[in-house]
Amino acid sequence: MQNVTPGMVSKFLNPLTVILIAVGILVVALLGTSVYIVDQTEESVITRFGKFHNISGPGLHIRLPFGIDKQYIVNVTSVQTEQFGFRTLKSGVSSTYSNLTGESTMLTGDLNIIEVEWIIQYRITDPKAWVFNVMERTETIRDVSRSAINMLVGDRAIMDIMGSQRSTIESEATAFMNETFRGYGLGIDVIAVKLQNIDPPAGVQEAFDDVNKAEQDQNRLINEGQQAYNAEIPRAKGEADRLVQIAQGYASERVNRANGDVSRFNSVYEEYRRAPDVTRRRLYYEMIEDVFKDDTETVIIDRNFNNFLPLRDLNAERASRASQGGR
Repeated sequence: MQNVTPGMVSKFLNPLTVILIAVGILVVALLGTSVYIVDQTEESVITRFGKFHNISGPGLHIRLPFGIDKQYIVNVTSVQTEQFGFRTLKSGVSSTYSNLTGESTMLTGDLNIIEVEWIIQYRITDPKAWVFNVMERTETIRDVSRSAINMLVGDRAIMDIMGSQRSTIESEATAFMNETFRGYGLGIDVIAVKLQNIDPPAGVQEAFDDVNKAEQDQNRLINEGQQAYNAEIPRAKGEADRLVQIAQGYASERVNRANGDVSRFNSVYEEYRRAPDVTRRRLYYEMIEDVFKDDTETVIIDRNFNNFLPLRDLNAERASRASQGGR
């Protein structure tokens, strides 16, 4: 072992060496307390002698050393989340949770007990307000959120909370929290409130399941009835329109025929007024022609015609033979 003598120590610790070591320590301390880096997702709030000085963005920055300037790093890009009624113990493919019934148990407007789990998502929008205005920031966020959800749940019936009013509660809670946090000057913006599990207490879970099943059956039957209604009503309307159109066509045909008969009668009447004998004779001939138009057996002759030679009706005989098979 080598012996160290006082002379050797004094040789290494001469005044120049001590000065160099002190200067080195001073430079390291100066650099360590005056240079800082801000990440891309963050902003830095700088105070000088404990008073707000400025806000610096991402990058490399210099400040006054030895605690004269202090920085408070604030994440202004990431969306932060608070959970209520449960905690995520392990996240991943198979996540595990723990329930906190003290936060989730509430009283509804119709005096039922319900367990509501929810989360809020928010982003810091004013780093200065976030650092200086409120001391217990996380506790304030949680207290305001619980107050908002309890108020909205307490104004509604349990079935509405579990059904149609779910999205309404989320939107109204978001608006209420943002208004409250702006009043506190917290410097955050609530992006969304999302209700997770909404369940009745364990003792009445089966009864609520039966009610939900009955409501689903009711909605299913209503939908089936609506489908049947939509199928039958258009068909009945189409049939009714068809019958109406047939009736309208028949009415138009009868009216037109009647108008034609009237016009024909009026024209015959005018001719009759001009020449009664001629018109009477023409009407008589028309009547006789109409009566005997399908008669092939009767022959009408003038009674004063003496030398009438009866001729056989060859057309009638030919038609008779054709009807008897050509015999």
